[in-house]
Amino acid sequence: MAGHEVGPSVSPPAGRRPDGGPLRGRYVDVEHVEVERHGTDLWESFQTGDPEGRIWTYLGYGPFADRPAFLAWLKERQASSDPLFYAIVPHHTGKASGMASFMRMTPEHGVIEIGHIWLSPGLQKTREATEALYLMMQDALTSLNCRRLEWKCDALNQPSRKAAERLGFTFEGVFRQHMIVKGRNRDTAWYAILDKNWPAIDAAFQRWLAADNFDSAGRQQQALQAAEAGGIKRA
Repeated sequence: MAGHEVGPSVSPPAGRRPDGGPLRGRYVDVEHVEVERHGTDLWESFQTGDPEGRIWTYLGYGPFADRPAFLAWLKERQASSDPLFYAIVPHHTGKASGMASFMRMTPEHGVIEIGHIWLSPGLQKTREATEALYLMMQDALTSLNCRRLEWKCDALNQPSRKAAERLGFTFEGVFRQHMIVKGRNRDTAWYAILDKNWPAIDAAFQRWLAADNFDSAGRQQQALQAAEAGGIKRA
């Protein structure tokens, strides 16, 4: 309309929804979660190393009273299409030990979110955990033709916020009093990667995931530079 500033014209994105097919990596596979295939391994993955159930602190579910309660919850997740839940299966164990999902899918706008992320104690801070999220990021911004990939978390969840920045997401602000989770207020921190920033972030991941970047014990030689590739300024 004359006299009103508007955004640039864009062609409708050729975005699509994920079909739940497996995402195969160098160190890990990401598979649509199935109770029969993944349930026991997922349950056992967090039975040691997290006696207080800290991995569930900022999620709307968990901890679980027992295996049947967890498997019943997982069966519901298996049937869900949005969010679409995946199990994270490291190659060196062959056992699922964490989960993540694609969610809030709006292919007509080319937007998708990665969420519902939980990692067992043994999976946290490993190259397998990083690669699993990279595979989902790559799928969203290449195969699914998304213009925008989102990451949201409780504003008090510092590990999640640091992870988002490490992976190359840009902080966009906090939605105050956004939700009530487990009877408590949640302010939500929003992060995103745009398609135009992805090539540089992708290249940083490719360098980091190269076999020669890790010693025989799986320790990195050089840190991931996705944040810098995405233009994120370190404080």
